[in-house]
Amino acid sequence: MAQIKNEVAYKAALARIDALLPLVSDETPMTDSNLLELEMLSDMVVEYEDVHYPIGVPNLVDVIKLRMYELNLTQKAVATMIGISPARFSELLSGKREPTFQTARNISINLGISPTTVLGVAM
Repeated sequence: MAQIKNEVAYKAALARIDALLPLVSDETPMTDSNLLELEMLSDMVVEYEDVHYPIGVPNLVDVIKLRMYELNLTQKAVATMIGISPARFSELLSGKREPTFQTARNISINLGISPTTVLGVAM
């Protein structure tokens, strides 16, 4: 299969995808040339992005901060929710301390964060 080899070709592929999107829908026949071109370009873009714009696994601190923002929680409130002191939670957020197993479990349960993320297990 053809590949996108540089940033210029990547941007051109993105522009062409934008042009094709309005031309296809869920009802578009699988033999439609616009749909076929869109699928090929999309696969090429994904392959290029995987190499040039990889998305890393989020770290626990970033996920906790995001969840705090989403739930509008303070550090003190989260510390109480997960059963540790605000000072200990501050150390966790600054990267000075890793959570204990019980704290990690409480983070997962009370903040709804995947255990794999809490434990730093890459899937």
